[in-house]
Amino acid sequence: MDKVPMTLDGFNRLEEELKRLKTVERPEIIKAIALAREHGDLSENAEYHAAKERQSFNEGRVSEIENKIANAEKIDTSKLTGKIIKFGAHVKLIDEETEEESVYQIVGEHEADIKKGRLSITAPLARALIGKSIGDTAEVTAPKGSREYEILDVIFK
Repeated sequence: MDKVPMTLDGFNRLEEELKRLKTVERPEIIKAIALAREHGDLSENAEYHAAKERQSFNEGRVSEIENKIANAEKIDTSKLTGKIIKFGAHVKLIDEETEEESVYQIVGEHEADIKKGRLSITAPLARALIGKSIGDTAEVTAPKGSREYEILDVIFK
């Protein structure tokens, strides 16, 4: 499988979540299953079924995170420089229609969170921004129509 770009910060967040799932969640679930078994008949034991469902979800998430970590290409964005937009850049934009300013960091697919200003490298806006620099305009075709953004700043942290 191809490597997937990921910031060091995103990689570290995944590792922390994996550690929590394995060292905190997993033991709690095992205790909950053991306690539910003590209540007798498992076929009508809602606590047992809920604990087993929680276990299934937890183990699925563990597997998913381990796969993401195994395929991650860690990129230390603090070592990147320049004024050309590329992976890891923090980009300050202004919507030319609404005059609304926003700042996004271009990150890997698995760490994207638009509410926290982390924009996936595969998102249409990110693809329109890559390779551009301060003063350029990026045009993005969105479901509501075409939008234009002027690039105000490019920062690498």
